[in-house]
Amino acid sequence: MGPVIYKKSDSKGTEYALSALPLGGYVAMLTSRGMEEDQSLKDSLTDEQQSMVFEAQPKLKRAAVMLAGPMANFILAIFILAVIYANSIQRTFITEITSINDPVIAQEGNLQKGDVITAINGKSISNLQDLRLELLSHSGSDDQIVLQIERGLNNLFAYTLNLNNFLASTEAQESPEDYLGFDLELKIAPYIGGFSETSMAPNAGLKVNDKIVAINSQAIRTYEDIAEVMQSFSNSEVSIEVLRDDDYLTFMVPLLTQNIDGQTVKIIGITAGTQKSITESLFLGISDTYTMSAKTLLFVGKMISGSMGAQNLSGPIGIVKMAGDTAKVGILPFLYLMALLSISLGVLNLLPIPVLDGGQLTLLAVEAIKGSPLSERLEHYFYTGGWIAVVALMIFAVFNDILRFI
Repeated sequence: MGPVIYKKSDSKGTEYALSALPLGGYVAMLTSRGMEEDQSLKDSLTDEQQSMVFEAQPKLKRAAVMLAGPMANFILAIFILAVIYANSIQRTFITEITSINDPVIAQEGNLQKGDVITAINGKSISNLQDLRLELLSHSGSDDQIVLQIERGLNNLFAYTLNLNNFLASTEAQESPEDYLGFDLELKIAPYIGGFSETSMAPNAGLKVNDKIVAINSQAIRTYEDIAEVMQSFSNSEVSIEVLRDDDYLTFMVPLLTQNIDGQTVKIIGITAGTQKSITESLFLGISDTYTMSAKTLLFVGKMISGSMGAQNLSGPIGIVKMAGDTAKVGILPFLYLMALLSISLGVLNLLPIPVLDGGQLTLLAVEAIKGSPLSERLEHYFYTGGWIAVVALMIFAVFNDILRFI
């Protein structure tokens, strides 16, 4: 975008340029458009150049070119997410019901304080984002969602929650977990993400990614439980039972002492979370990219149908603000935002809007079915409508951004 500050042409006549505002990239193909009305334009090309015209290429080759941009967005997102997973300790959360507000649910008595939601419609819930994405998928609906509930250590059962115009308001969509009829609290799961330098737990046999299930036979469900249980023991070591690769193992672990606010407390010397290998990180990057792509497409459809407020749409002002806010928090949150934006761009680029790659693919599909391309006149109307739609969308998004900051 903006004036070209550097350009270079190769032996085939392809020009590469860097503009003053490098806000993304674009490719201008050698095209036959306009040659029907302007014979001189066609005559200016050599036979070799005419054979290289984009419309003269096989349909699969053209489709591959059109898909290259969105695929680059998805590949970038996978790479960024894999880097984040491989270079950070990931905390898993337990979604615990702390109180029941809906009188109907309370009267049924099927849910209780202390129950844990482990999955929604078969989708595992391990953090706030998982929870919100699954709930937002049902915004505006009157159907049912099935909650997988864990009560105690091994008691699992399904609970069906009936929805009625669920998350119909924009306010509700901002914090969907507050509109289920019961209060939730996210607590850290007791996985070992690392050890302090002085911790004796590794020598005792504990490993990163172990899940602590009991200390001196007292059940541990959350990371917070560890600190509470530890203060009831006076011994210099404790028996710790962990879950490792589906096996339950028990170790005698020497404790450390630490002075906190003038009080001497006993600690194991561990941090909460899990660490991922490079292979696991790559798999999670692919999985997250697929999930977020599917959710983005679903939410776009809900905005079009009106079941999700279009006020959720952000423009360049909102994106810049989000980028600035996350950059202040740290490099990993900033990279995560970049991955989400890359996924969004990839999905939106595949929508059947004429000026986007998805629109080009739509025209190519029409050509394949029809046996010949649309006339330049029809294509002109098609592209004009696309530009109007994109510009209107951008204006609306910027208007949303302005309203947020007023």
